[in-house]
Amino acid sequence: MDPSLDAVTWRDTKKYGWPLALLVPALPFLGFALWRLTGGAAWSWWIAPVLVFGVIPVADLLIGDDRDNPPEDVARRLQEVRYYRWITYLYLPAQYAGLILCCAIWVHGGLGIGGMAGLVFTLGIVNGIAINTAHELGHKREKVERWLSKIALAPSGYGHFYVEHNRGHHVRVATPEDPASARFGESFWAFWPRTVLGSLRSAWRLETSRFRIRSRSPWTWRNDVLNAWAMTVVLAAGLIVGFGVRVVPFLVLQAVVGFSLLEVVNYLEHYGLCRQRTVGGRYEKVDPRHSWNSDRVVTNIFLFQLQRHSDHHANPLRRYQTLRTFDEAPQLPAGYATMIVAALVPPLWRRIMDPKVAAHYGGDLSLANRRR
Repeated sequence: MDPSLDAVTWRDTKKYGWPLALLVPALPFLGFALWRLTGGAAWSWWIAPVLVFGVIPVADLLIGDDRDNPPEDVARRLQEVRYYRWITYLYLPAQYAGLILCCAIWVHGGLGIGGMAGLVFTLGIVNGIAINTAHELGHKREKVERWLSKIALAPSGYGHFYVEHNRGHHVRVATPEDPASARFGESFWAFWPRTVLGSLRSAWRLETSRFRIRSRSPWTWRNDVLNAWAMTVVLAAGLIVGFGVRVVPFLVLQAVVGFSLLEVVNYLEHYGLCRQRTVGGRYEKVDPRHSWNSDRVVTNIFLFQLQRHSDHHANPLRRYQTLRTFDEAPQLPAGYATMIVAALVPPLWRRIMDPKVAAHYGGDLSLANRRR
């Protein structure tokens, strides 16, 4: 940042852009409106994937980057401004309203195969991006935000993320032991089962060990994995009562799309990056070199600056509006919305990213997090 921009002159230029993130949970309502206007055209339900993975990448390219950082004294005050918190809170009621709408359409709509698939991807995108909202809330000290995080995770059935991400991934990030850090040369399709199963096992071990250290049974409502999963069970039961058993396949399919969207983001955030062992045999401290970053403005607004990932790992309690970019952090060639699409095509991904990993390590790929 230009040193002339001090605490007096600095302004959050994205302040009134952050509410745009709430357009994501509004996507089912947009699809519904188009569906009604077009007399039930199946393509109406594909508007969400087109906007997220087509329009946003173009907007990223046209608008470009924002590398502005708030001065530290401003950041401290900015942390306490409740305007920013309420934007994340409001995602949840919109998310759940969209869930109910989509369940009703699935059961009563007569969509056809194309429309049904579009509806699954529409709600899956909403609930997948809701995991990012849960990510923002789950890192905070306030109890209410931690519970809201679990509520946001319930529709995707991924409540164990609350435990594994905070106490597993943040400890083991960019090491071979982390199931959520992709290895050099590993395709997303090989990473997906490793991270899905590995993260689930890790979350259960972390949480049960917390109770066993205190000589207590983990089979209690205080277990953060169990109470988060219970929210999913209660939610699903309520929806089945309301809409019938025909809604079950829809709930399962959209959840898979949702948590897969999270995992493809995990894949690209640390691909090939590795913390080295010190002389004492421990891994070096996490620093900006261990996360891929992007300063694309549009995607950062829609993802609450998740793309400033290096600062998040160094300072997980920092709220999204205060996250900083660093010159030493390796940069993705595009925003997450674009790179997600590339990650789904392994030859394209490796053509783009393998040279970047090699350049990051000065050509010495023995330093990268490689497949075993």
